[in-house]
Amino acid sequence: MGTSTEKAVPDAAGGDGGQDGTGGAGAAGGAATAGEAEGTREAGTAEVVHEAGTATPAAPATPTTPGEPGAPAAPTAPATKETPAPPPPPSPATRPLSLSPSRASDFMQCPLLYRFRVIDKLPEKPSAAATRGTVVHAVLERLFDAPAAQRTAVGARAMVPGEWEKLLAKRPELAELFVDDPAGERLAAWLADAEALVERWFTLEDPTRLEPADRELYVETVLDSGLRLRGFIDRVDVAPTGEVRLVDYKTGKAPRPEYADGPLFQMKFYALVMWRLRGIVPRRLQLVYLGSGDVLTYDPTEADLRGVERKLLALWDAIQRAAETGDWRPRRTKLCDWCDHQAVCPEFGGTPPPYPLPVPGRAGALPVAAPGEGQGRMGLV
Repeated sequence: MGTSTEKAVPDAAGGDGGQDGTGGAGAAGGAATAGEAEGTREAGTAEVVHEAGTATPAAPATPTTPGEPGAPAAPTAPATKETPAPPPPPSPATRPLSLSPSRASDFMQCPLLYRFRVIDKLPEKPSAAATRGTVVHAVLERLFDAPAAQRTAVGARAMVPGEWEKLLAKRPELAELFVDDPAGERLAAWLADAEALVERWFTLEDPTRLEPADRELYVETVLDSGLRLRGFIDRVDVAPTGEVRLVDYKTGKAPRPEYADGPLFQMKFYALVMWRLRGIVPRRLQLVYLGSGDVLTYDPTEADLRGVERKLLALWDAIQRAAETGDWRPRRTKLCDWCDHQAVCPEFGGTPPPYPLPVPGRAGALPVAAPGEGQGRMGLV
């Protein structure tokens, strides 16, 4: 089935399986940059997992009721008097054992980037864009804790400063984003941007007519090949007829049509996992772009998802070969401009750190989960 990008209208009924996807305007904006493709759990804090081992869902967040209508709380600059504790040292390098949409995209973008993130576990500087995405996702998740009548744009905006403070308490290193902002002006502007993204969502969907079946749903399954797939789905809607819609929020702008395959690959990945877990092909995949006010929809088929599975198996074979040989080749693209690892990248005159995994004299099989292990595992976060 094809895709459609539209300026969305509110849903006709909660959990109705999605908009019909036949409406009007084409995708706006250019290809998503690293700053625009923000807000994934793997760039934030909701997904406490390690690609090299068994995934562990994050601890459930304490439910939060949106604030009463009124002006949002005044933002305050984070304290800088005390130096945050240094992050714990990275865990020992191990071979990759599972695949998520973000890490699959990393390998397709640049195998060396995958190595740096998954095997070497090199630290990366906090990103204001990704952190803003994490805050916005938290608001849109917890908004549904309140009764339908209380899910207002004013109340949702008022939640933004509080969600930022919660995130900062969990990850004090994020204070460095505003360490040179003693007056709090940049922080105030950053929070205002997040509030604007939250408010725009109300022009795309009507939360008073939605009752999600799941929010921030952690899913994991093991294919017959032994490959473990995992990830977080922003929202799952289930219609009274049983049709399923998977929804993902993007705080950047919608890509031009020729660049839409990347975001759709992520959604098809989730659809494949849900199909293997529940035996139902999702009726609709929906990407909500808060940066541009567009909604991209796609109706997958079983043939689509079988094709995604074949692609993932080929991708996993390539990852296995690279892990065995230590041959993680860089691939230079425009996205390199946002990479934290240029200093150790050969494309920029750097030298990667010594490869931390043993390289046998001959190719061997990587350890993967036994067939059937982990089937049906599903949890809420």
